[in-house]
Amino acid sequence: MEGGFMTLNKDLLEIIACPKCVRDPGCTGELEYRQAENRLVCHHCKLIYRIEDDIPIMLIEEAIPLEPPPPADKS
Repeated sequence: MEGGFMTLNKDLLEIIACPKCVRDPGCTGELEYRQAENRLVCHHCKLIYRIEDDIPIMLIEEAIPLEPPPPADKS
């Protein structure tokens, strides 16, 4: 482990895909590996998947939204 984070295996990074949008037409499920944050980001469905002990947690229900939801209308 370097600098407090682990590096994912390059072979794994080549085959891993977002489980939510990989089957959507026009989406490959491609993920961005953010090594410093120890996360995988899907820009298509805007979800962040955390990595724990060098294992990506690819559960949709455990993913974190990339962007915060808009504030609720209080009118």
